[in-house]
Amino acid sequence: MVMFETSRLILRQPTEDDLDPLAAVNADPRVMRFIGNGTVRSRQQTADGLARARQEWDERGHGMFSVVIRESGRFAGWVALTEPAFLPEILPAVEIGWRLGHEFWGRGYATEAARVALRFGFTSCGLERIVSIRHVDNDASKRVMDKLGMTFDRETVVPAYGRPVAVHAIDRGDFDAMAASF
Repeated sequence: MVMFETSRLILRQPTEDDLDPLAAVNADPRVMRFIGNGTVRSRQQTADGLARARQEWDERGHGMFSVVIRESGRFAGWVALTEPAFLPEILPAVEIGWRLGHEFWGRGYATEAARVALRFGFTSCGLERIVSIRHVDNDASKRVMDKLGMTFDRETVVPAYGRPVAVHAIDRGDFDAMAASF
């Protein structure tokens, strides 16, 4: 099992025990307003997504990391390296994304976890470029992308939902130049 620790977080491959706390995150309208079509997900939809996330590790060698608070052991959310199939115009690509429970917002956890995932993607998975996609109104995710050294690539629309998104990217060279500051 792939696992990383920072001073505050544990990142590990997801397990079945993550279902209930992940379902709670996915059921929160504040969390989901910028995701997909903006609606919450049911427990069954979450279970299906968790099963796909676990399978992705076997198929691709990367995927979703569960983010756990070291001090309390609480599931905070996830950070992932995955294929953004919902936006075919940028494929082939690997996207870094994150989703944290509302109570964990504003503490730097998304940035901290995403830095670990970026390093894993570039150093262990051999990726040359990683993108991140946000709803154009999601300013909090834009701030995380900026802190990660990602730059704006384009604005477009998700075909399935007609929602406007901004695509940001970082390549291996830019990551290597910034890595010393992580």
